[in-house]
Amino acid sequence: MKAKEIQELIDYISNSGLAEVKIKTEEFELSIKKYADSAPVAQAPVVVSAPAPAPAPTPVAAPAPAPVAAPAATPSNLVEIKSPMIGTFYLTPNPDSAPFVSEGSSIKAGQTVCIIEAMKLFNEIESEISGKIVKILVSNATPVEYDQPLFLVDPAG
Repeated sequence: MKAKEIQELIDYISNSGLAEVKIKTEEFELSIKKYADSAPVAQAPVVVSAPAPAPAPTPVAAPAPAPVAAPAATPSNLVEIKSPMIGTFYLTPNPDSAPFVSEGSSIKAGQTVCIIEAMKLFNEIESEISGKIVKILVSNATPVEYDQPLFLVDPAG
């Protein structure tokens, strides 16, 4: 199985309701599990619905979604570069190297902007647009989800 086929399988699983897939052939054995995001998501509505009558927990719950929505809604002319997969986000090819990009960097379409590690495979993520990096939305060496915004780019920059 090639890396691209594995990546397509990971993408399929991340978009499906499946939590785990195991494939075994004569040549290899592959086991893919989704992150345990289901449990916190299931618990969050329980916590939110129980204190809903009380006015104090409502403001506590409101700020959490607001920062998530604010970066996407604030910039009208900015374009997001999103994660094509679940994995770990890296700004550098290795710990001793300079970052691929930083805030204020000019980028071109096809230029590598980061690496996402998924299942011990390091995938270079290339920009689909040219412009200027306005904001890096993810910290180095942190987990990212499928379709999570990673960078804000000003295409006019």
